[in-house]
Amino acid sequence: LQGIIQAYKSGITLQGNTTSLGRWDFSGSFFFSISAITTIGYGNLSPSTAAGRIFCIVFALFGIPLNLVLLNEIGQLMLLGVQHCAHRLEELFHWQKKASLLIKTCALVTGLLLFLLLPPLLFSEKEGWSYEEGFYYSFITLSTIGFGDYVIGMNPDLTYPGWYKNIISLWILFGMAWLALVIKLCINFLE
Repeated sequence: LQGIIQAYKSGITLQGNTTSLGRWDFSGSFFFSISAITTIGYGNLSPSTAAGRIFCIVFALFGIPLNLVLLNEIGQLMLLGVQHCAHRLEELFHWQKKASLLIKTCALVTGLLLFLLLPPLLFSEKEGWSYEEGFYYSFITLSTIGFGDYVIGMNPDLTYPGWYKNIISLWILFGMAWLALVIKLCINFLE
């Protein structure tokens, strides 16, 4: 039993009569990399060797600042898109304040759907979580709180498609950029 527990901690999961490296395959490693550079750090997966830990430190030293630059650029592109749409509406309908408010509302609702309201449906399907658990995971992940009580792709009793962790990793990057914009809007409103 101790051997099985140690194997599980090392990332090996038992599935039927075969074993797999589940957590450290390409998509698992990609997901780990994203959770490291976004500073989510769920706490369920970590390097177990000295060389792995050193590599993780170096990777994070360069990856975290590069990720912040990437998130800033993604956020600026999203903001430019919203501003461009507002400007086009102002030109077409000669609305000043209405166009800006309408586009910001549409961007907020679209972001809510794409990053907080629809992903829990996927998590319910793939993880067997309730909608509320999926919504909780979505917010805790995108806000980089990352408690680790819910993490995708870690149930050894389930088989996950190869694209799943990769798509979720991209969702995390774009969702964090969107949530940062929303938080920035809230800060501006409160100030």
